[in-house]
Amino acid sequence: MLRETIKMFWTNITHDKVRSFLNVLGVVIGVASIIALITIVQGVTGNITNQLSSLEANKISIQATGTWLKPGLTEQDLQQLSRIKDVSGVSPTISGKATLVYDGVVKKDTSIQGKSNVYFSWEKDTVSIGRGINILDVQGKNQVAVIGSDISKELFFGQEPLGQQLLIRGNTFTIVGVLKAKSSFIMGSTNKAVLIPYTTAMKILSTGYINTVDVYMSDVSKSNMVTNDVTGILNSAFNYHKDSFNVFNMQNIIDVIKNITRILTLLLAGIASISLLVGGIGIMNMMLVTVTERTTEIGLRKALGAEPAQIQLQFLVESVFISLFGGVVGLFLGILIALAAAGLMKFSFSLTAWTILLAMGFSAAVGIIFGLAPARKASKLNPIDALRHV
Repeated sequence: MLRETIKMFWTNITHDKVRSFLNVLGVVIGVASIIALITIVQGVTGNITNQLSSLEANKISIQATGTWLKPGLTEQDLQQLSRIKDVSGVSPTISGKATLVYDGVVKKDTSIQGKSNVYFSWEKDTVSIGRGINILDVQGKNQVAVIGSDISKELFFGQEPLGQQLLIRGNTFTIVGVLKAKSSFIMGSTNKAVLIPYTTAMKILSTGYINTVDVYMSDVSKSNMVTNDVTGILNSAFNYHKDSFNVFNMQNIIDVIKNITRILTLLLAGIASISLLVGGIGIMNMMLVTVTERTTEIGLRKALGAEPAQIQLQFLVESVFISLFGGVVGLFLGILIALAAAGLMKFSFSLTAWTILLAMGFSAAVGIIFGLAPARKASKLNPIDALRHV
């Protein structure tokens, strides 16, 4: 029975190729849109998430605005933070502006950042030549500097910057390293900055408090627990004063990005499904016309003993097969579009099973829903009325 139904279905759709193609086209476009859009969104956001996970997921950032009695964190607060379980390092940052002088060249309002050895231990591949700041520099409040790539080009073009001396607020600093260039669009770019030991920065910038701290974790899965412990210490440090600090957990930000991705994916799938609905309407229109054209065939089959359920099944199967045929073509077309986009946009191509199931499930559902009305109409035809067309 099914074999005969499929054979009749193929004969009917090849009878009028142009009409069949135009009706299947809506399903092809709908399925291709779902596959391509979802795969592209997942690929792009997956790359972003992976980059954030590899670079920042192990870090909790603290911005301490402080209170009028205590305008920032102290060394004792840093020690408390470093004793938290699963914390592997605490990196303070002292930021300010100062005039930089080298060989008669004066650079005003240069960004000066005080860093610790922990920063260079955790932030890999930050130094292009020379070395970063080590623990002896921090403990000895040494006057050493690691300069940004732009400053190196401006002051030492064609020269060896290592070992050269800079004047920062009248203090002589020896250059021990040059930082790798970063994109100017990256937040916290150090291309135009000079990094010195944070203990030295506290002295020359005349501050006894720290307002920015990065807390590095040994186990990313414990980020929520560590964040709670950090918050507890900061609340105690600032006497539970409201708005005295902000804690940024990168893992939470990554989770938010993943949630946004899921919502965006469902939204795009819904938009692409509109094409499937249009295709379904086309299929229903074609099947209704087919019922009219095949009135004599239906009458003969009923006169020979075919049950209404068999007639209905035949037309329903034809509708589903038309929709699934368009779905398969749309699937391969969508994969090709996603592969081309992955090559152009430089993201990893990843096609998930649920994306395929979603697209093909929609395709089959369209065939059933929009084929049901024509199938019921065909099954309810009166054999005598149908045979009048013979």
